[in-house]
Amino acid sequence: MLTGVLAFLLSLLALLAIPVSLTFHVSWQQDLQNDIRLKWAFGLVRMRIAPDRSGESSPEGEKVQQKIARSGRAPGKERNVFAVIRQKRFRQRIIRFVSDLWHAIHKKNVNLRARIGLGDPADTGQLWAMLGPMAGMLASIQEVSITIEPEFLDTTIELDGSGSIRIIPLQIIYLTTAMLLSPPVWRGIRQIRTVEQ
Repeated sequence: MLTGVLAFLLSLLALLAIPVSLTFHVSWQQDLQNDIRLKWAFGLVRMRIAPDRSGESSPEGEKVQQKIARSGRAPGKERNVFAVIRQKRFRQRIIRFVSDLWHAIHKKNVNLRARIGLGDPADTGQLWAMLGPMAGMLASIQEVSITIEPEFLDTTIELDGSGSIRIIPLQIIYLTTAMLLSPPVWRGIRQIRTVEQ
């Protein structure tokens, strides 16, 4: 029994250690349009997510826009989230996670442009206080082209990206787990849940 469990775990770890290649073109404005091709196990497994060419706004896109718009109508909850973001140790841990994740991803011809607005200039400004330094660091990297812009007047989320990346799932799982279990992040999550209850 124990031998079987160990063999299963070792097999699972071996599978998760095999790199996954992803070629993508993603656009999100009113709806999501994508063309994503995934290759795993050195090309033995190939998948393609069919592109969405619909010109009409999807219900999912409208829900996201409505959710962003409603964020300005829940000041208590928003203040709590931004209070967590303003914690120095929390910010440092998130920035470290983003940096580690960035270096763990092998990138090729990656271009990304995003615009984010919460509808309220004050809320967008607080969000940009965290995203701004990251956007500055990402914009200065030579191997990719990444632009993140704030939108202070309107409620919006727009994304346009393309390129090819390669990841090792086991490495991503390790980095994510380490981030989620770190004391600063755990305290922030607990603070948000305490106020919501």
